[in-house]
Amino acid sequence: MNIQTPVASERTTGRYHQKREAILNAATQLFDEYGIKGTMLSEVANKVGLSTNSITYYFKKKEDLVFECLMHTINTIGAITERAAAGPTPAERVRLFVCAFVDMLAECHAGRHPAIMSFRDVGELDASYTKVIFASYREMFRRVRNLLVEGELQTGNRMALTTRTHLLLTLTQWSRFWLAGFSLNSYPRIADHMVDIILNGLSGSGSRWGKNAVDRQLASLKIPDAPNQGFLAAAINLINEVGYDGASIDRISARMSVTKGSFYHHIPSKEDLFAECIRRTTSVVDTMQNLALQCDSNGFEKLSALSRALVDFHFSPRGPLLRVSAWSELSNYSHFHDRVQPLREFTQNVTDIFAIGMIDGSLRPTHQQVAALMVVGMITGATTLDKWVPGAEKTNTTEIYLRPFFEGICCPI
Repeated sequence: MNIQTPVASERTTGRYHQKREAILNAATQLFDEYGIKGTMLSEVANKVGLSTNSITYYFKKKEDLVFECLMHTINTIGAITERAAAGPTPAERVRLFVCAFVDMLAECHAGRHPAIMSFRDVGELDASYTKVIFASYREMFRRVRNLLVEGELQTGNRMALTTRTHLLLTLTQWSRFWLAGFSLNSYPRIADHMVDIILNGLSGSGSRWGKNAVDRQLASLKIPDAPNQGFLAAAINLINEVGYDGASIDRISARMSVTKGSFYHHIPSKEDLFAECIRRTTSVVDTMQNLALQCDSNGFEKLSALSRALVDFHFSPRGPLLRVSAWSELSNYSHFHDRVQPLREFTQNVTDIFAIGMIDGSLRPTHQQVAALMVVGMITGATTLDKWVPGAEKTNTTEIYLRPFFEGICCPI
């Protein structure tokens, strides 16, 4: 039976609107978890108790549904930004933005507001869609950036403010993943902790941003070059951009300017390549964090040096590093579970560093778990900085991206 597009009168009914919102909510969650390539319309239909043909009654094809989910996300963040813009100062506007964002997530997690999604693989859509999405995203991003502006936006501060905007959006978007581990009743308190960290940074009394003895020890580490480094770099860059399911062998081979036959000569399968990507990233992260933990320095020096070392390594010729969040997007997660477990341990080790720093006074007292999760989010955001803020990776990345996290997002430029 052919499904006809609903007439205008049907589109205005409450039932139609309710079902359409349910589809958008289910689709957004699936696209966010498994990526655009890794999600089928049949899975969306199953999640809302419809047939696949019934989905086309509301959205003609999957691309239309993805487009609506992304536009819903942009519009939602835009509405939050508009409310936050009423604040008299950058600090107050940031506070309003973060609190409103967490309030919205509480509504999403309670099922009262359609979910929002990441923009990691928006490039998977046809140009007819991305043209509209990128234009809308740029406008939304510009309005979020205006929250941080005090005075005029000038050439001299544009890159710094743009990078801080990426940091703010990264930290709030990243909270979508970890806030679900807390009770809904605690969301307002968690928002207060997030605001405190974003505005006031992490530096304790007497701690100063800048390289220290831990940086020198991390710089002296002899991390072996990875086998098949060219394939790994191409694969990690692509996975960071479009997720595991979007990073096909054809696309990886194209980036390397080699044939698929040449690829399989070096790497048996995509799964083996991804396992190598995980192994390489966890090896670098483990080596650096273990040394930082062992150094005879205070917590602030350990954490700031570790953050600088990881970001610098990512953008060096020996990088990149796989996004810390990439493991959560696997459609075949169980296949890689044992390999990706060390990435989860990164958060616990960062929490340990916070405990050290708060005991010795070099890190401000704050919610250790929330702070550690935000550090992981900040590192994750650095791996996509060149995608969303082109040219930022060619500047002093640790100065314009990391320093505002440690000293406060409104610290002097």
